[in-house]
Amino acid sequence: MSETMITIILNGKSAPTAARDLNELVANFNAGSNRVATAINGAFVPANARATTMLKDGDRVEILSPRQGG
Repeated sequence: MSETMITIILNGKSAPTAARDLNELVANFNAGSNRVATAINGAFVPANARATTMLKDGDRVEILSPRQGG
């Protein structure tokens, strides 16, 4: 069985993915245990909604992690 690939814009760059939902994409993108903030097409998606937020071809996804420094 082959995986269906879609192309999204991830943090401003075109990215093919087989992830079906935002939770799966975050897990693939964020190999560590860092907390992240997510948005699709400019709308914030809270962590508890990621598993039910399905990805579509052409979605603009932002995955942001906090950074310290000054």
